[in-house]
Amino acid sequence: MFETIKEAWALPDLRRKIFYTIMLIIIFRIGSFIPVPFMDAAAMQQLINSAGDASIIGLLNMFSGGAFANATIFAMSITPYINSSIIMQLLTIAIPALERMQREGEDGRKKINQWTRYLTIVLAFIQAAGLYVALQEVTERGLIPFLVMTITFTTGTAFLMWLGEQINEKGIGNGISLIIFAGIVSRAPTVITTLQQSYVNGSINVLGLLGIVLLALITVVAVVIMNDSERRLQVQYAKRIVGRKMYGGQSTHIPIKLLAAGVIPIIFALSIMAFPSTIAAFFGVTSTSGGVMGTILSWISPDSWIYAIVTFLLIIFFTYFYTFIQFNPVEVANNMKRSGGFLPGLRPGKPTAEYIAKVVSRVTFAGAVFLGILAIMPNMLNIFTSVNVGIGGASVLIVVGVALETTKQLESNMVVRNYKGFLE
Repeated sequence: MFETIKEAWALPDLRRKIFYTIMLIIIFRIGSFIPVPFMDAAAMQQLINSAGDASIIGLLNMFSGGAFANATIFAMSITPYINSSIIMQLLTIAIPALERMQREGEDGRKKINQWTRYLTIVLAFIQAAGLYVALQEVTERGLIPFLVMTITFTTGTAFLMWLGEQINEKGIGNGISLIIFAGIVSRAPTVITTLQQSYVNGSINVLGLLGIVLLALITVVAVVIMNDSERRLQVQYAKRIVGRKMYGGQSTHIPIKLLAAGVIPIIFALSIMAFPSTIAAFFGVTSTSGGVMGTILSWISPDSWIYAIVTFLLIIFFTYFYTFIQFNPVEVANNMKRSGGFLPGLRPGKPTAEYIAKVVSRVTFAGAVFLGILAIMPNMLNIFTSVNVGIGGASVLIVVGVALETTKQLESNMVVRNYKGFLE
């Protein structure tokens, strides 16, 4: 592998792409330490510690690589772009005009991407204004602080969106994914420090520490296997004669991925579970406050069994919901019928659609259970060992997925140049 990296670095054009990508990621990390005026970074850190990593602001801090806790210009990271992309994807399915535009080819996709950028700016400004209103304890009040903070946060998100597009055009890998990847990986020293402190103060012993490391390695291997796993449906195309030539007769397959929904179900589920505690924290109510609200918050706190069970069920629901939004068995069956394809042993049309739906449902169940276990694993670790590692299943899935995607793209560049790559 290291020999392959050496050979890849020896290629001038590929070396420029790698160097360009690294430089833009470094710019992102530098910006994560530039503070925003009229904000108290120490008070922000204290607020995040009191709210916990499972709150909405804790999730923002995770995706920003600690930039949110430091009250910097990239505090909102690229989350408004992710939200706008999801919204546009759902609208494309719900609105026929957008669906037709997407099928127009490159021009249609360019228009949808342009609207996604505009929506990102709108969502970023709304989110920045919401943060200004919500974070009263850590911000100065007034028109000037409001304008400075909202414009700075919005501009920071727009700049990160531009960085991601530059990586897509001139670098290696998906720019937006790499920015999120860099933010999550930057928290690794914090995780190591947390484990070290837990060992020093006696929270865990040597065997417990080795067990956590072994569990992390097993999790990474499992994510790699599940990320590439798919169920292939064999498709046969009928032969037809046009003039003196024979067309069709070939055999292909429809790949159905186990993790077709990706990390979206985990993000949705964690956001819903974090919403009550986040709103309550703004009013000074916590799980230790007592009363009705305090009792409810203690039930849905990350260190409770109820939180783990509800999160697991929500992930299964959102996995099915998002998968069947992306993959329509009826549409797939109709497309196969129009092109003369069929599944062996099944009639085209409704029987094919029902069989595809059944297969997708079974495959999605396996992927949903895996995502659920992956998401609640840090909570289970916290319940049994009282150690909060600070990196959840969503982080592991994103990091591994982005690493595999970037590796495959680098591999494809090397295959073109007749070099042996990572996948051999």
